[in-house]
Amino acid sequence: MRHAVDTLYTETHGAGPDVVFVHGWGMHSGVWRDFALVLARDFRVTLIDLPGHGRSATISDFGLPGLARALSDVAPERAHWVGWSLGAEIALYLADRYPERVSSLAMVAGNARFASSPDWPHAMDAELLERFATEMMEDHHATLMKFLSLQTMGLENARAALKMLRERVEECDEPAEDALRAGLDILRSADLRPHLARLRRPLLLLMGARDRLVPPAAGSDMLALAQSADLHILEGAAHVPFLTHEEECVNRLAEFWRRHDR
Repeated sequence: MRHAVDTLYTETHGAGPDVVFVHGWGMHSGVWRDFALVLARDFRVTLIDLPGHGRSATISDFGLPGLARALSDVAPERAHWVGWSLGAEIALYLADRYPERVSSLAMVAGNARFASSPDWPHAMDAELLERFATEMMEDHHATLMKFLSLQTMGLENARAALKMLRERVEECDEPAEDALRAGLDILRSADLRPHLARLRRPLLLLMGARDRLVPPAAGSDMLALAQSADLHILEGAAHVPFLTHEEECVNRLAEFWRRHDR
Protein backbone atom coordinates (compact mmCIF):
# COMPACT_ATOMS: atom_id res chain seq x y z
CA MET A 1 0.00 0.00 0.00
CA ARG A 2 1.39 3.39 -1.02
CA HIS A 3 0.12 6.80 -0.02
CA ALA A 4 1.12 10.31 1.01
CA VAL A 5 -0.19 11.81 4.23
CA ASP A 6 0.59 15.35 5.36
CA THR A 7 3.11 15.69 2.49
CA LEU A 8 5.19 12.60 3.40
CA TYR A 9 5.16 9.55 1.15
CA THR A 10 4.85 6.16 2.84
CA GLU A 11 4.64 2.53 1.80
CA THR A 12 3.33 -0.29 3.98
CA HIS A 13 3.91 -3.99 3.36
CA GLY A 14 3.11 -7.20 5.21
CA ALA A 15 1.37 -7.93 8.49
CA GLY A 16 2.51 -8.39 12.07
CA PRO A 17 4.37 -6.19 14.57
CA ASP A 18 4.95 -2.69 13.18
CA VAL A 19 8.39 -1.65 11.95
CA VAL A 20 9.32 1.77 10.52
CA PHE A 21 12.36 2.37 8.28
CA VAL A 22 14.08 5.79 7.99
CA HIS A 23 16.62 6.17 5.16
CA GLY A 24 19.83 8.17 5.02
CA TRP A 25 21.09 11.41 3.49
CA GLY A 26 20.31 11.97 -0.17
CA MET A 27 18.32 8.73 -0.46
CA HIS A 28 14.66 7.73 -0.46
CA SER A 29 12.72 4.83 1.03
CA GLY A 30 13.16 2.71 -2.10
CA VAL A 31 16.71 1.96 -1.00
CA TRP A 32 15.18 -0.30 1.68
CA ARG A 33 12.40 -1.86 -0.38
CA ASP A 34 13.79 -5.28 -1.33
CA PHE A 35 15.28 -5.69 2.13
CA ALA A 36 12.03 -4.64 3.82
CA LEU A 37 9.94 -6.98 1.69
CA VAL A 38 11.88 -9.93 3.09
CA LEU A 39 11.01 -8.77 6.61
CA ALA A 40 7.40 -8.14 5.56
CA ARG A 41 6.85 -11.91 5.62
CA ASP A 42 6.64 -11.63 9.42
CA PHE A 43 6.28 -7.91 10.16
CA ARG A 44 4.22 -4.93 9.00
CA VAL A 45 6.86 -2.62 7.57
CA THR A 46 6.38 1.07 6.84
CA LEU A 47 8.85 2.91 4.59
CA ILE A 48 8.89 6.71 4.76
CA ASP A 49 10.50 9.21 2.39
CA LEU A 50 12.08 11.98 4.43
CA PRO A 51 10.80 15.49 3.60
CA GLY A 52 12.22 16.75 0.33
CA HIS A 53 13.37 13.24 -0.62
CA GLY A 54 11.80 10.73 -2.99
CA ARG A 55 8.09 11.44 -3.30
CA SER A 56 7.77 13.57 -0.16
CA ALA A 57 7.29 17.33 -0.20
CA THR A 58 9.56 19.59 1.82
CA ILE A 59 8.65 20.99 5.24
CA SER A 60 9.45 24.34 6.81
CA ASP A 61 11.41 22.91 9.77
CA PHE A 62 14.04 20.47 8.58
CA GLY A 63 15.81 20.36 11.94
CA LEU A 64 15.59 17.30 14.14
CA PRO A 65 12.45 18.50 15.99
CA GLY A 66 10.58 19.13 12.74
CA LEU A 67 11.69 15.85 11.19
CA ALA A 68 10.70 13.83 14.26
CA ARG A 69 7.31 15.51 14.34
CA ALA A 70 6.70 14.92 10.62
CA LEU A 71 7.67 11.25 10.86
CA SER A 72 5.60 10.63 13.97
CA ASP A 73 2.58 12.14 12.20
CA VAL A 74 2.58 9.41 9.53
CA ALA A 75 4.02 6.45 11.46
CA PRO A 76 2.09 3.71 13.27
CA GLU A 77 1.10 4.53 16.84
CA ARG A 78 3.89 2.33 18.20
CA ALA A 79 6.60 0.52 16.27
CA HIS A 80 10.12 -0.80 16.14
CA TRP A 81 12.18 1.93 14.42
CA VAL A 82 15.14 1.32 12.11
CA GLY A 83 17.33 4.22 11.03
CA TRP A 84 20.25 4.12 8.63
CA SER A 85 23.05 6.72 8.75
CA LEU A 86 21.30 10.14 8.96
CA GLY A 87 18.08 8.21 9.52
CA ALA A 88 19.63 6.62 12.62
CA GLU A 89 20.23 10.06 14.13
CA ILE A 90 16.68 11.13 13.32
CA ALA A 91 15.24 7.93 14.79
CA LEU A 92 17.35 8.30 17.94
CA TYR A 93 16.09 11.85 18.40
CA LEU A 94 12.51 10.66 17.82
CA ALA A 95 12.90 7.87 20.40
CA ASP A 96 14.01 10.48 22.93
CA ARG A 97 11.24 12.95 22.04
CA TYR A 98 8.38 10.44 21.62
CA PRO A 99 9.38 7.36 23.65
CA GLU A 100 5.79 6.13 23.84
CA ARG A 101 5.86 5.66 20.05
CA VAL A 102 8.96 3.46 20.04
CA SER A 103 9.09 -0.25 20.95
CA SER A 104 12.78 -0.53 20.08
CA LEU A 105 15.45 1.23 18.04
CA ALA A 106 17.93 -0.25 15.56
CA MET A 107 20.72 2.02 14.32
CA VAL A 108 22.22 0.70 11.08
CA ALA A 109 25.59 2.30 10.29
CA GLY A 110 24.54 5.13 12.59
CA ASN A 111 26.45 7.25 15.07
CA ALA A 112 25.37 9.38 18.00
CA ARG A 113 27.67 12.07 16.61
CA PHE A 114 28.38 11.72 12.90
CA ALA A 115 31.22 14.26 12.75
CA SER A 116 34.44 13.56 14.59
CA SER A 117 35.63 15.71 17.48
CA PRO A 118 38.50 15.47 19.99
CA ASP A 119 36.24 13.64 22.46
CA TRP A 120 34.53 11.53 19.76
CA PRO A 121 37.21 10.41 17.30
CA HIS A 122 35.45 7.36 15.85
CA ALA A 123 33.30 9.25 13.37
CA MET A 124 33.48 10.80 9.90
CA ASP A 125 36.30 13.29 9.56
CA ALA A 126 34.86 16.71 10.41
CA GLU A 127 37.01 18.50 7.82
CA LEU A 128 35.76 16.18 5.09
CA LEU A 129 32.17 16.94 6.09
CA GLU A 130 32.92 20.65 5.87
CA ARG A 131 34.29 20.15 2.36
CA PHE A 132 31.07 18.36 1.44
CA ALA A 133 29.11 21.36 2.68
CA THR A 134 31.19 23.72 0.53
CA GLU A 135 30.90 21.47 -2.53
CA MET A 136 27.14 21.25 -2.01
CA MET A 137 26.88 24.96 -2.76
CA GLU A 138 28.72 24.48 -6.06
CA ASP A 139 27.32 21.19 -7.40
CA HIS A 140 24.90 19.21 -5.25
CA HIS A 141 24.63 16.37 -7.81
CA ALA A 142 28.38 15.75 -7.86
CA THR A 143 28.48 15.94 -4.06
CA LEU A 144 25.71 13.35 -3.77
CA MET A 145 27.48 10.99 -6.18
CA LYS A 146 30.73 11.37 -4.23
CA PHE A 147 28.91 10.54 -1.00
CA LEU A 148 27.48 7.39 -2.58
CA SER A 149 30.97 6.20 -3.52
CA LEU A 150 32.18 6.66 0.07
CA GLN A 151 29.41 4.38 1.30
CA THR A 152 30.72 1.38 -0.63
CA MET A 153 34.43 2.10 -0.24
CA GLY A 154 36.30 -0.78 1.36
CA LEU A 155 33.99 -3.49 0.04
CA GLU A 156 35.44 -6.36 -1.97
CA ASN A 157 32.62 -5.84 -4.48
CA ALA A 158 32.56 -2.05 -4.17
CA ARG A 159 31.87 -1.37 -7.85
CA ALA A 160 28.84 -3.70 -7.98
CA ALA A 161 27.51 -2.37 -4.67
CA LEU A 162 27.86 1.23 -5.87
CA LYS A 163 26.01 0.38 -9.08
CA MET A 164 23.18 -1.16 -7.06
CA LEU A 165 23.03 1.85 -4.73
CA ARG A 166 22.95 4.32 -7.63
CA GLU A 167 20.16 2.36 -9.31
CA ARG A 168 18.07 2.57 -6.14
CA VAL A 169 18.71 6.29 -5.75
CA GLU A 170 17.85 7.03 -9.39
CA GLU A 171 14.37 5.49 -9.05
CA CYS A 172 13.28 8.97 -7.92
CA ASP A 173 14.28 12.53 -8.70
CA GLU A 174 17.18 13.86 -6.66
CA PRO A 175 16.25 15.36 -3.28
CA ALA A 176 15.45 19.04 -2.99
CA GLU A 177 18.63 21.07 -2.56
CA ASP A 178 17.41 22.68 0.67
CA ALA A 179 16.66 19.22 2.10
CA LEU A 180 20.15 18.01 1.19
CA ARG A 181 21.71 21.06 2.79
CA ALA A 182 19.64 20.72 5.96
CA GLY A 183 20.41 17.01 6.28
CA LEU A 184 24.11 17.69 5.86
CA ASP A 185 23.86 20.34 8.58
CA ILE A 186 22.49 17.69 10.95
CA LEU A 187 25.36 15.35 10.11
CA ARG A 188 27.86 18.15 10.67
CA SER A 189 26.53 19.50 13.95
CA ALA A 190 24.11 17.17 15.76
CA ASP A 191 25.40 15.63 18.99
CA LEU A 192 22.97 12.98 20.21
CA ARG A 193 25.17 11.44 22.86
CA PRO A 194 22.92 12.80 25.66
CA HIS A 195 19.89 11.32 23.89
CA LEU A 196 21.63 7.96 23.62
CA ALA A 197 22.61 8.01 27.30
CA ARG A 198 19.02 8.51 28.46
CA LEU A 199 17.39 6.12 25.97
CA ARG A 200 15.11 3.68 27.77
CA ARG A 201 14.21 1.49 24.83
CA PRO A 202 15.94 -1.67 23.55
CA LEU A 203 18.75 -0.70 21.18
CA LEU A 204 20.50 -2.66 18.43
CA LEU A 205 23.65 -1.30 16.79
CA LEU A 206 24.46 -2.84 13.39
CA MET A 207 27.87 -1.73 12.13
CA GLY A 208 29.98 -2.60 9.10
CA ALA A 209 33.53 -3.71 9.85
CA ARG A 210 34.75 -1.82 6.74
CA ASP A 211 32.60 1.29 7.10
CA ARG A 212 34.62 4.42 6.24
CA LEU A 213 31.90 6.85 7.40
CA VAL A 214 30.94 5.28 10.74
CA PRO A 215 33.95 3.29 11.96
CA PRO A 216 33.00 0.11 13.82
CA ALA A 217 34.82 1.40 16.91
CA ALA A 218 31.96 3.90 17.23
CA GLY A 219 29.80 0.93 18.19
CA SER A 220 31.87 0.30 21.30
CA ASP A 221 31.77 4.01 22.14
CA MET A 222 27.97 4.03 21.89
CA LEU A 223 27.71 0.79 23.84
CA ALA A 224 29.56 2.49 26.70
CA LEU A 225 27.06 5.39 26.69
CA ALA A 226 23.84 3.43 26.32
CA GLN A 227 21.82 2.08 29.24
CA SER A 228 21.75 -1.27 27.46
CA ALA A 229 22.33 -2.24 23.86
CA ASP A 230 23.21 -5.08 21.54
CA LEU A 231 26.17 -4.48 19.21
CA HIS A 232 26.77 -6.55 16.10
CA ILE A 233 29.61 -5.83 13.69
CA LEU A 234 29.14 -7.35 10.24
CA GLU A 235 32.41 -8.65 8.84
CA GLY A 236 33.10 -7.49 5.30
CA ALA A 237 30.31 -4.89 5.35
CA ALA A 238 30.70 -1.15 4.82
CA HIS A 239 28.06 1.60 5.12
CA VAL A 240 25.21 -0.23 3.34
CA PRO A 241 25.04 -3.62 5.10
CA PHE A 242 21.35 -4.14 4.33
CA LEU A 243 22.27 -4.23 0.62
CA THR A 244 25.48 -6.25 0.82
CA HIS A 245 24.74 -8.49 3.84
CA GLU A 246 20.98 -8.80 3.59
CA GLU A 247 20.48 -12.21 5.18
CA GLU A 248 22.61 -11.46 8.23
CA CYS A 249 20.87 -8.11 8.78
CA VAL A 250 17.43 -9.68 8.37
CA ASN A 251 18.22 -12.39 10.90
CA ARG A 252 19.67 -9.97 13.47
CA LEU A 253 16.75 -7.57 13.21
CA ALA A 254 14.04 -10.24 13.29
CA GLU A 255 15.56 -11.93 16.33
CA PHE A 256 15.92 -8.57 18.10
CA TRP A 257 12.31 -7.58 17.42
CA ARG A 258 10.95 -10.92 18.57
CA ARG A 259 12.78 -10.51 21.87
CA HIS A 260 11.41 -7.02 22.36
CA ASP A 261 7.92 -7.17 20.88
CA ARG A 262 5.53 -5.61 23.35
